[in-house]
Amino acid sequence: MRSDARSNRLRILEAAAEVLATPGDTSLKSIARRAGVGQGTLYRHFPTREALVLQVYGEEVDGLVTAVPVLLDSLCPRLALRAWLERLLSLGRRAPEFADAMSGATGEPTRQCREAYLPLLGALSALVSANEAAGTIAPGTTADDVLLLLGPLWHVGGVDADRARAVRLFETVIRGLCPSGTAQDVPGPEAARHAG
Repeated sequence: MRSDARSNRLRILEAAAEVLATPGDTSLKSIARRAGVGQGTLYRHFPTREALVLQVYGEEVDGLVTAVPVLLDSLCPRLALRAWLERLLSLGRRAPEFADAMSGATGEPTRQCREAYLPLLGALSALVSANEAAGTIAPGTTADDVLLLLGPLWHVGGVDADRARAVRLFETVIRGLCPSGTAQDVPGPEAARHAG
């Protein structure tokens, strides 16, 4: 990549992080304006909003990816999956644009979006595989299946009354994914420390 293109890319990412962190207009047009580039330049680097947003949250995605081996080393597969999904949900609730990008990345995403999304999908696949090997998840379940189930939960829990509902729905998803779990099957301080 040429130095001017690399500089434009960095400016776009910095501008996107600033725009997404503040309430108001978070459109791609607003991001391009803040970065001092034309919309064409923005689209050459990030052809979709999802691709840009997933890159902006790259550090959080990296943290989720690197948490998997730690969780699997310290917890049974079912609790490792649960702790990881709680962390992913927490990120999506904190950053609704990340949740929207994740929803947009499933299905038939662009190549650039898929590249940003693949490490997360790989991390979740490792957790699903560990659960399949342990017999604690329905056979044939894929990481894409899990993300599809999780998607609606990102939009629940914004206010106090909804938080109880979000917890209840998350428990339902976990029981459906890992039917051998019990109501007492909750992560302890060790899981919270490794997941957070």
